[in-house]
Amino acid sequence: MFTGIIKAIGSLDAITDKGDRLLRISCAWDCSTMDIGASIACSGICLTVVNTGDHWFEVAASSETMEVTTLSSWQTGASLNLERALRLGDELGGHIVTGHVDGLARIRSITPNGGSHIVWLDAPPPLAPFVATKGSVALDGVSLTVNAVKHTTFSVNIIQHSWDVTCWGNIKTGQQMNMEIDTLARYVARLAEFNKE
Repeated sequence: MFTGIIKAIGSLDAITDKGDRLLRISCAWDCSTMDIGASIACSGICLTVVNTGDHWFEVAASSETMEVTTLSSWQTGASLNLERALRLGDELGGHIVTGHVDGLARIRSITPNGGSHIVWLDAPPPLAPFVATKGSVALDGVSLTVNAVKHTTFSVNIIQHSWDVTCWGNIKTGQQMNMEIDTLARYVARLAEFNKE
């Protein structure tokens, strides 16, 4: 479980395919303190640590993960938003994020607005009903508040701090992003569906 508050930017140093895909990621953390089997959110994807060094760790990704996320398009040198799993007692500054990507949103437009950027995205049609104005959404692992919704498109406002300390400063129109809908929205929808059965 995560909060969507990015703690570091990692660099994808190596990709190896050995049944699963192994990714070696370097960052400023002391990775030697990570437990094998720990969960790390890498640009919004919950991945399992399988090996560590001083300032690098390796995670494994299955074919299923590659099919439903942006991971299959990652190349060495890519920058990744990183967050370690939430611990009891940690501040919950964003919202509850699982790292289980629901689909891919596509960036429609990026507009500077004062010190912020307004970004409009296309949601996959099956996910659009779960996106609500003032609700939460995680995009590439970043917890964000939805500004506005128009059918299957929605906007978020990225303040300068988030633009600078996450990978949002590198985004481009047309780019796909890992999208996770709010867990609360998921259960409300399921409850409504159940009550109709």
